[in-house]
Amino acid sequence: MGKYVLKRICYMLVVLVILSLLMFLIYNLVPNNRAYTDAKDDENSQKQALKGLTAEEKKDWFQKRYFEYQCKYGTETNNMLVRYGRWVGIYPLYDGSFNGLLQGNFGYSYELKGDVIDVIQEPMKNTILINILSTILALGITIPLGILCAVKKNSKFDRGVQVFTIIGYSLPTFITAILFIWIFCSLLGWFPPSGMKTPGSNFEGWAYWKDTLKYLALPLITMTFCSMGGMTRYVRASMIDALSMDCIRTARAKGVKEKAVIYSHAWRNALIPIVTLVVGWFLGIFAGSLVFENMFGLNGMGKIMIDSLRKTDFDVVLFLQLFYVGMSLLGNLIIDIIYGLVDPRVRVGK
Repeated sequence: MGKYVLKRICYMLVVLVILSLLMFLIYNLVPNNRAYTDAKDDENSQKQALKGLTAEEKKDWFQKRYFEYQCKYGTETNNMLVRYGRWVGIYPLYDGSFNGLLQGNFGYSYELKGDVIDVIQEPMKNTILINILSTILALGITIPLGILCAVKKNSKFDRGVQVFTIIGYSLPTFITAILFIWIFCSLLGWFPPSGMKTPGSNFEGWAYWKDTLKYLALPLITMTFCSMGGMTRYVRASMIDALSMDCIRTARAKGVKEKAVIYSHAWRNALIPIVTLVVGWFLGIFAGSLVFENMFGLNGMGKIMIDSLRKTDFDVVLFLQLFYVGMSLLGNLIIDIIYGLVDPRVRVGK
């Protein structure tokens, strides 16, 4: 197992380097010169000091300042491999120092006026909170519901649940969000339509969480409803296949209790194809949801990602893309390891 994990980590690092290089080259093709922007800002802020200079002297002053910023950011050369090495932090800057990803420099957001690692902290906290709660709710409902539907296959209960889940599965998420806002906000008035807290409030302790949960209730209900359809049907289909296996018939013939047959024997076999989906859900909590976060005015990762793309804040975009790639690679490794733990027939070390 240890050798396998070590080998996979080496493969992951190779893939991460290749993809990071491709993303760096792509985003550097977009017209976006940070050094020029900073030099121009300095020129505008020092207009009074530069007033007595001639046009040629102003030009020389600007070029000197522009070159200083290029040296600072490692963009004074057109060699993209050198610039990539400086961005990562494995190639020295003009003054011989290192200041890249490996040194903790993840870029600067001009729109949000702060380091990338600082500006994404609050959206990531919000995204993780919302998605963890919705994922736990969805799994807590859909897994027992899918098992029950498989056990009572073709019953009235099973058919009713299938109709309900098909509706939730078929409707686009933004339509469901609009429908729920209309029902729970406009008609019933139970929940606020958007935001994460009462405007102008400064609650603390239990009052803060009570106010936050009030605003998050409707997004959580909507996200849970939208994810229920696919997961319930997936668990149901997997359980039906597991219950038709020879080992299940043998266990029942031996007189094993039905609960033990379902939850100890059938569920473990049904769990194997579900692992990929469940682990993917939990890894997806970091990504955020563009539709839900925009519909409900939530400050999350999906929203900051699309806002950064619109405003050409590419340091934020590049870091988030690299983060998502790393999470995907890590997720594949975790899924393979869990397969080996769930199914004894799988030997991940080979």
